[in-house]
Amino acid sequence: MGHNSLMKSFVLWFLLVNSLIFSWQIYAVSGEDYVDYSKFSKKLAAELKRDISYLEKTENEDSFYDGEFDYASFSARVTDRDKTSNIIKITSENRNIKFFRAGDTVHFNIASLQDRKKCEGHVRSVEDKYFVIFVKNLIPCWGKTEYFRRGTVLVMTSYRLAERVREASIYRRVLLKRKKDFFKQLNNVNHFVWSYNQQKVKVAATYDRKMMQVRKQKQRALEELQLNKKDQIKLQKELIYRLDSIDEDLSFYRIEKDELAIDRWHLDQDLGIPVGKRPRPIKPKL
Repeated sequence: MGHNSLMKSFVLWFLLVNSLIFSWQIYAVSGEDYVDYSKFSKKLAAELKRDISYLEKTENEDSFYDGEFDYASFSARVTDRDKTSNIIKITSENRNIKFFRAGDTVHFNIASLQDRKKCEGHVRSVEDKYFVIFVKNLIPCWGKTEYFRRGTVLVMTSYRLAERVREASIYRRVLLKRKKDFFKQLNNVNHFVWSYNQQKVKVAATYDRKMMQVRKQKQRALEELQLNKKDQIKLQKELIYRLDSIDEDLSFYRIEKDELAIDRWHLDQDLGIPVGKRPRPIKPKL
């Protein structure tokens, strides 16, 4: 079911693209029902055409698509049918029948009666190595009275299948490119995982060097701070000594103003006025 869902998604996209570019080649030959894509805007049609042109330029390595091979024709064999012979189960060794989808139109001849007209059938279901078709009329390729037997070999023609095969080859190239991208990413991831221990050692060594440099810078800064402290202590002593010297000078050079009225006795001595050598004795109190 996963493959069917995946194929449905890319078929819806690439069917639109290829119909725009290759529909005139396919439907002109096969005469199958034509889908009118004119309802799409010109902008969308241009985008689809540009996308398919880009995909066609991708590498075709392992695409297994041969542009000269006829993928529309293949042989098959009837394995079962209903009573009316309108529903036929067919097997084929062609592995590309897996690209059939319900509603696809196929034309076929009986291998031994290829000179007759082709019958038209429509695919109803697909399974591994088998697909079921509905045939409305077997008369053109088989006749009216003959019995349609199991095991009858058929020559099938489906230009829709050829278109699907080509779309699958383009989508496969896209998947291959995507696979290469994933492998590249996986290689980078593996390289990281496998070299983790080495990278761990490198990162640790890098930060060890940075830590060593920081330690050296720290030690150098502390040594410079210690030297600066010694210098500041010397400067401190020198400044204290100079402040003390200035204080002494300030004290020495201080100018004082004495009040002479309170020191008259010394003043009289200085003027040479005859006075007693000593003050008179203090009279005792009575």
